[in-house]
Amino acid sequence: MLIIYSPIITARLQYTCSFIFKELMGQVYELTTDEERFSKADGVKINYSDLTHFTQAITIQPQGLLQQAGIIIQPTECFNYNGNKAFFKTSSGDFPFDIFAAVFYLLSRYEEYLPHTKDMYGRYAHENSLAFKEGFLQLPLINIWIQDFMQFLQAHSFSSSIHPSHFTIQNKPFSFLATYDIDIAYSYKHKGFLRNAGGFFKQPSLQRLKVLLGLQQDPFDSYEWLHQLQVAYPNVQPIYFFLVPCKNGLHDKNILPQHPAMQALIKTHAAKYTIGLHPSWQSGDAENLLKEEKNLLEDIAGQPITASRQHFIRFNLPQGYQRLIDAGITADYSMGYGSINGFRASVASSFYWYNLQTEQSTQLRIHPFCFMEANSFYEQHFTPQQALEEMKYYYAVCKNVQGEFISIWHNHFTGTDKLFKGWKEVYEEFMTICK
Repeated sequence: MLIIYSPIITARLQYTCSFIFKELMGQVYELTTDEERFSKADGVKINYSDLTHFTQAITIQPQGLLQQAGIIIQPTECFNYNGNKAFFKTSSGDFPFDIFAAVFYLLSRYEEYLPHTKDMYGRYAHENSLAFKEGFLQLPLINIWIQDFMQFLQAHSFSSSIHPSHFTIQNKPFSFLATYDIDIAYSYKHKGFLRNAGGFFKQPSLQRLKVLLGLQQDPFDSYEWLHQLQVAYPNVQPIYFFLVPCKNGLHDKNILPQHPAMQALIKTHAAKYTIGLHPSWQSGDAENLLKEEKNLLEDIAGQPITASRQHFIRFNLPQGYQRLIDAGITADYSMGYGSINGFRASVASSFYWYNLQTEQSTQLRIHPFCFMEANSFYEQHFTPQQALEEMKYYYAVCKNVQGEFISIWHNHFTGTDKLFKGWKEVYEEFMTICK
């Protein structure tokens, strides 16, 4: 049994303790404001206060963030702890920093509510983040901290009168989730006469002509290849996210969902795999479109849709996530950057979204990704081999902390388009390590 004392129990503290102890450690724990109850309790005791009279208790000095309400700039000076960065350093207590407040700051994306500069797509720019500035964007720092904290608690239980069997940690096993965004289903097929004629006029292509005449497979049509890859590696269960805009736009160029070919593609995948919504760029400007697209995808697939990932990773907090909740989405896979690979929330585990505006934990489950091949190609200008090494790195880092590695690939990267030569092969090579 683990008990935590705090003179005030806030929604922020409850949320943070639930994530650390219940979700990542598998611990039964109790939060209490009763000093006498805490003093007499058996098991591991954590004193989260400035009080010093408790015996046989681990004291963590509160930094103050979890006792506050509202959003104000926080002092986040970093220092080295166990070879990694940490912040919210404490001047007393048994642990060198307020790990509860630091976890909450990163997990809630507190910094994204503060004044900041947007990138060219109107998104929170990764350059604003503490993780980028302090050089830990490529690490699931929260998981690393909590691993260290687990060892600290276990050492305390062995060195005290607590019987070791009274404090056992049940880690979640490592997992890998392959996800695919279908936002350009085909390069040439099913786009209609005008779009193809315009494309041919701008860039004459023998390949386009052969595809349209049925003499060659569309270069973005990698669906059967991906299916055979899934057959070869059945332990990796993928999710496909479909872009279904009601009309095409500058950033929404998929085959429209009214087209029989697009409907057939969605139905085929819905019968085999989990599918989700890829909300269009346009839906970010018109709230009603999100619900329309969700309803449309549900009608085509013949099943409820509860998962989403934003097209272009375009969302801002808290409005973006609140829109998803209002539309009936319960799981989102957008927590990452569309400009660089890494851990946007500094974590390799899923978590519930905490709305700082309302000071409430929600039922929207956030599944962070740390690798997208489009970032490697367009933003980081990596070769396929460099991207493979990057993907292997993130896989190994997530596995080392018993987290979840979520990758994003697009069907056009695994097709036969010359622009993406070599990417299909490195993805298949990567899959061999996931047996």
